[in-house]
Amino acid sequence: MNTTTLDAPAPAPTLLAATGPAAPQRKPGALDWAPVNYDLRDTWFPVSHSRDVVAQPIRRIIHAQAYFLWRDGSGVACAAEFRPDQMSAKRHLASAFTGGSGLYPVIERYGYIWAWYGNPEHADVLLIPHIPFVPLDGSLPGYTQRTVRFDASSALSVENLIDLTHADFLHAGTIGDGTADADVVEVEWTSETVTRTRMVTNKSVAPIMRWIGGVRAKFQDFRAVLHIHLRSNVCISYPRFRPGYDVPNVQPFVPVGSYRSRCDVTFNTTAAPAPFRYVMPRINYVIQPQDNSVVRPQSPRYFDPTERADLHSRFDKPGNRYRLQMEQLAARQRRGDFAYGSDAEPNRDIRSLLGMDS
Repeated sequence: MNTTTLDAPAPAPTLLAATGPAAPQRKPGALDWAPVNYDLRDTWFPVSHSRDVVAQPIRRIIHAQAYFLWRDGSGVACAAEFRPDQMSAKRHLASAFTGGSGLYPVIERYGYIWAWYGNPEHADVLLIPHIPFVPLDGSLPGYTQRTVRFDASSALSVENLIDLTHADFLHAGTIGDGTADADVVEVEWTSETVTRTRMVTNKSVAPIMRWIGGVRAKFQDFRAVLHIHLRSNVCISYPRFRPGYDVPNVQPFVPVGSYRSRCDVTFNTTAAPAPFRYVMPRINYVIQPQDNSVVRPQSPRYFDPTERADLHSRFDKPGNRYRLQMEQLAARQRRGDFAYGSDAEPNRDIRSLLGMDS
């Protein structure tokens, strides 16, 4: 794993050819950022919370590809290109995503239904990300799960989450402003992941912890680790507030289309006191509209190849690294290489990486 500490402005990433059948043409010498919607294959997507999948089929979308989810008579989760009552009539229309069978590989884990996107012959349970703070069987209370949607591609939604400055002003009323004595950021990466760690000393106490969590201090130390799986944009986050509480969460940005992503969030706040443990997962309904008000107008410009300066500061290096890693992965897939590198290990134990053992 490669790593760096943010103590100087980050260089803009080298831009490779855009993905997709109608990739926009860039002006010679342009310094702007104009990717298309990354269509990365051979990965597991958490397409639904397990509790939302019952006998009656529901529909989900991954890169405009339909996924119908339901449980069979034994309660086992199934995923198919067609409704179960249409399988016989439409099986001859099945695509390569299901190997012509109409059925996707599917696994239930961590309270999610994971469906495979790509060559079904390459589906491997070892490629499901490790989420150490969620039970393998997903046995968390229902209040820990919420669903939000963004009017932006999954890549842009993730970039918003990576951004280190947006939360301090956009969400200052709930999770605190940018007042602090020190703010250190580190970035690590592999060919399949990017990990950002932010360590803040004497940050203004998050208002939600003062109002609901009973934290009476004026300042608190804050350590937040964000671990991103590039192919699926599954974001595993572990913020720790002292004094205060750990707020581990999973934010999987499933790509519905170029201007739409779905996020079935899980907050494991069960170790925090009431009422904070119940209220914190609902913070999504406050934060999502704030985030969406920013990414919605950005979405058309995110794909715009016209020339404009890509201005950035040292705090943007995690986002620049994410862009570069995504471009490199997309370039490999355009060459027909869908394999996972020796440094990938999506299911490796990340407890230490998240700081859970410290």
